[in-house]
Amino acid sequence: MPVLPDTLNPTSEAYAENRAAMLAQVAAHDAELAKVLGGGGPAYVERHRKRGKMLARERVEALLDPGSPFLEINPLTAYGTQFPIGAAMVLGIGVVEGVECVVIANDPTVRGGASNPLTMKKALRGMEIARENRMPLVNLVESGGADLPSQSDTFIPGGKSFRDITALSADGIPTIAVVFGNSTAGGAYTPGMSDYIVMIKERSKVFLGGPPLVKMATGEESDDESLGGAEMHARVSGLADYFAVDEMDGIRLGRQVIRRLNHRKRGPGPRGAGLPPRYDQEQLIGIPSADPKIPFDPRQVIARIVDDSDFDEFKPLYGTSLVTGFAELHGYPIGILANHRGVLFNEESEKAAQFIQLANQIDTPLVFLQNTTGYMVGKEFERRGIIKDGAKMINAVTNSRVPHLTINMAASYGAGNYGMCGRSYGPRFLFTWPNAKTAVMGPQQLAGVLSIVARQSAASMGKPFDEDADEVMRRTVEDQIERESLAMFMSGKLYDDGIIDPRDTRTVLGMCLSAIDNDAPAGTRGYGVFRM
Repeated sequence: MPVLPDTLNPTSEAYAENRAAMLAQVAAHDAELAKVLGGGGPAYVERHRKRGKMLARERVEALLDPGSPFLEINPLTAYGTQFPIGAAMVLGIGVVEGVECVVIANDPTVRGGASNPLTMKKALRGMEIARENRMPLVNLVESGGADLPSQSDTFIPGGKSFRDITALSADGIPTIAVVFGNSTAGGAYTPGMSDYIVMIKERSKVFLGGPPLVKMATGEESDDESLGGAEMHARVSGLADYFAVDEMDGIRLGRQVIRRLNHRKRGPGPRGAGLPPRYDQEQLIGIPSADPKIPFDPRQVIARIVDDSDFDEFKPLYGTSLVTGFAELHGYPIGILANHRGVLFNEESEKAAQFIQLANQIDTPLVFLQNTTGYMVGKEFERRGIIKDGAKMINAVTNSRVPHLTINMAASYGAGNYGMCGRSYGPRFLFTWPNAKTAVMGPQQLAGVLSIVARQSAASMGKPFDEDADEVMRRTVEDQIERESLAMFMSGKLYDDGIIDPRDTRTVLGMCLSAIDNDAPAGTRGYGVFRM
């Protein structure tokens, strides 16, 4: 059996430095995550509790099966923007009555749960996950509707969210809404377009226009309950399918709906749940280099995440800057592509294209472990056809139909991000480690390119080159690119599904593979034209 050897030295100075650097980055991430867990802040949380209401995360916890995990998606949405971190929404995957579901919960302690542009983007990502992996969607609704100051960036995406809910239903993917409070104006369509609707006595308020708007539009006097309360919708309009007496009863009825969905799952691979890795997953914290310029062997990562550390390496002596091979993870068969020394050469590109084709032939999901500076540049490699070979790899990734999972372990630069299945190439899930960086190129390289162009431009016009201004420009650009390439900045823009502790990688990938397995993976048997 091809068990990977353990070549890691946890007593070395390099390991200690790597571990200390990663722990500091994990701590920085956790500090930002604590802000999200605090909702809208103590005053708003206390006001919400005084109204006898559960917090958004408490509702999620009560909905899920006791003791089951919750894989939160994009918790740092809106980090580094003008909007509240977390975007007033909790999104994730959890198990309800034994069924894996996508759960979306508005956080009413953050601006009344109002939706800003990033809230909508996060909700749309949740519905995309539900659609791609054929998972029921549960909305725990309490929102004041659109964040009006940003309505110009919210209104149009909001329409797509309603479209996506109905499209899920048409695809046979159940949608359930439990309404805990306001669901007004356009937000009324979130429950209105769901398959099943639970409303709560004297809590749910669902109407296209509230009493003030109705008064302005028609002159009619009304109150919340008679206009859109739960009892009216249960007895008169018929919008409510289930009438709950309180929040916990609403959650009970939501769970009851899911229990009756007749949902069936294929289960793990032919060898069962799989054995744990032979090596300590705790050591993943010290494997990535503290200095991003120093490569590390991804086999030591693979050895700590796959079943029994068993890895069948494909073409181990060819294109050695890319490690490829087959393994199992929690019993699910996978193919792995992992960057070794960062740069993708001609041989690595061809090797990757062939491997991706093979995985599609046997319907095996692919896991991409990114640590790449991109495709090799230079006269020799251009003459050898690096563009053609890189295009083969990107073609293979683009047209592959098996599910893809991506982990950015350290760096994801340039077209290497594309070839290694970055966000724009549609991986089912993409997570980053806290040390990860993503950009068109490194800060020094980018600033250097701009400097060379400026220097050449000055020379062509016969003007003197301002060295002092160039130095200021380089420092400014380097600082900007460094800041904008960091994991939390990218996560704030939803360019990944979240930042994870390296030690949780096996668990996260296992949950993702389980979600994917709601539908049988099926590879493509045909590709576009490969430029030979």
